[in-house]
Amino acid sequence: MTQEGSDTAESGPVAAVERRKSRSGLSGMVDWRLAAKTGSALVPSGPRTSRYSAEQVVAELAVASERAEGPVREVSGLLDDRPVPGARIVDRPGWIEAAADSMAQLTGTGPAAAERKLLAGKPAGVQAGAMLAFLSTAILGQYDPFTGPDGTLLLVAPNIVAVERALGVSPSDFRLWVCLHEVTHRVQFSSAPWLVEYMRGNVEVLGEVGDEPLAEMLSRLVDEVRDRRRGTAAHDPAARGVVGLLRATQAPPQREALDRLLMLGTLLEGHADHVMDAVGPAVVPSVEQIRTAFDQRRKRPTNPLQRILRALLGVDAKVAQYVRGKAFVDEVVGSVGMARFNTVWTDAETLPRMDEIEDPKRWIGRVLG
Repeated sequence: MTQEGSDTAESGPVAAVERRKSRSGLSGMVDWRLAAKTGSALVPSGPRTSRYSAEQVVAELAVASERAEGPVREVSGLLDDRPVPGARIVDRPGWIEAAADSMAQLTGTGPAAAERKLLAGKPAGVQAGAMLAFLSTAILGQYDPFTGPDGTLLLVAPNIVAVERALGVSPSDFRLWVCLHEVTHRVQFSSAPWLVEYMRGNVEVLGEVGDEPLAEMLSRLVDEVRDRRRGTAAHDPAARGVVGLLRATQAPPQREALDRLLMLGTLLEGHADHVMDAVGPAVVPSVEQIRTAFDQRRKRPTNPLQRILRALLGVDAKVAQYVRGKAFVDEVVGSVGMARFNTVWTDAETLPRMDEIEDPKRWIGRVLG
């Protein structure tokens, strides 16, 4: 997923997934239809543009998403014979609706579940809608592997226009550059379809409600805060900030599931950035200008409210994922080549572990020997 100022798995039979849904703490907690309505009502409009210009943007993005597929597959070495589905070009409310539908699919809270627990899910639905409204102003593109037989590639046209104007870069080059990143995500999942259920299974574990006493959970949280004050807390980047406090409240199974999702996200984003930069010079003439301007924009200070929202919603953690993930991919590909790096997509055991993201040689030694 690409974010402005910052930037998406099946293992086991369907019956097992359904059994997990019945135990999931996420099930029935959010009315995602209400979230979509709330978010669409709250979201600010995008940049002003004429109808003709808007239609041109939509047409160019559709072409760019198709054009990006060939170079991405060639550079990444991830090839298959599956058809290339067209991208969906959406506005901010369109992204909110798609994101809410994807979350309902992922957490097992589709229409039937929402009807059964409608009242229980309304307060959380309003809160989720506000969150989606904020995020919808920052997302440039997103590959959603959970909707449709081949997933869905979403490109948020008004946000792309807003950023290209703010950066003062070539619109055509910037639109293709964004597509290179998002198409890489589509190629990742089409080449390793097991990732969909891997993600789904970890989300199910993350949402399960255990029988652990509240006192034990609070004790872990107090210990974490005390260690941070003393400077003895874990130095692992995945344990910092709001995410770190979330991990501190969780029982081991949920903490491990969160760590697996964090490591997968770091790999996916870092690999997409690596491929985007490797492809860029050949197909995007002004790629260096775009990369420099985009990275500078990510580092600009924001107002206090935006900083709080970015921390709570994990936007800054997403920026760190780009940096750490790309450094991992850069080093491994530089050491062993892309063909051997692609062993990472074999199964869950070949994904990098938390200590290996920071030390790629550990991954090379464990997986490649």
